[in-house]
Amino acid sequence: MKNRSKKTKFANTAFVVCNTLFMIAFVVITLYPVWNTVAVSFNDGIDAVRGGIHLWPRKFTLKNYQTVLGLESFATGAYITVARTIIGTLLALATNALLSYIVSRKRFLFKSQLSLFWVITMYVNGGLIPVLLLYKTLGLTNSFWVYVIPGMISAFNMLVMRTYMMGLPDALEESAQIDGAGDFLIFTKIISPLCKPVYATVALFVAVGQWNSWFDAMLYNRTKSEYTTLQYELMKLLSSVMQQSGSATSVNTAANNATITPVSVRAAATVITMLPIICLYPFLQRYFVTGLTIGGVKE
Repeated sequence: MKNRSKKTKFANTAFVVCNTLFMIAFVVITLYPVWNTVAVSFNDGIDAVRGGIHLWPRKFTLKNYQTVLGLESFATGAYITVARTIIGTLLALATNALLSYIVSRKRFLFKSQLSLFWVITMYVNGGLIPVLLLYKTLGLTNSFWVYVIPGMISAFNMLVMRTYMMGLPDALEESAQIDGAGDFLIFTKIISPLCKPVYATVALFVAVGQWNSWFDAMLYNRTKSEYTTLQYELMKLLSSVMQQSGSATSVNTAANNATITPVSVRAAATVITMLPIICLYPFLQRYFVTGLTIGGVKE
């Protein structure tokens, strides 16, 4: 028995050590590209082209960020991007949650047929030109709402929410109905508080998609500079830098001479793009926990 206990203890210790080393290596592999991008973004452009930058900038400069943030339309793009992210996320959560609640109810007659219909839309669409003509007919082009209305309903997000709601105990709804609660009260006071994890997950999906989207701005609002987005402006900046004849663009100041290159500008643009989402994620992380209904109902 003592030998077996020693073997078990040794095996547990070895597992903990190996697991810890593996997780440390995994964290380093995951964070290194991000940290390296930050280091390159603060480095002089010509010096960055030479390579060899790992954890710290070799020749520190802020010219890359000044170039990106100095765009005339940057403020407008940032405002529109923040607005579409907030409004689009809230509306997408509200509409998908209501739709998911309806489809997840057992007494709803056509839930199977509608679910199949939405699944088909995930694999089949009308194509780019028909969608563009449809949006133009509906008056969505050259407007802010083309960023929000088409994304209010998502088959994937709806199915994710529906699956989560179907896993909630039926006794919660039944007990509320016995007390005289209606569907809207049940949804707002009972179902929604228990769906915080899936709401947070879907909200993060939608927010990241809205924040990173630029193709819709180019396609539907290309002639409307007042509806430009941050990502579209950064894409145009990167394209203009890449198309320049030289490998670097000189930026002169009274203090020093600094240069920017596609490598350094791309790094700065990447950092600006990912920073808001990185700041948002910790506030949603605590909701990525399941099992909130355990103990809620005693059968």
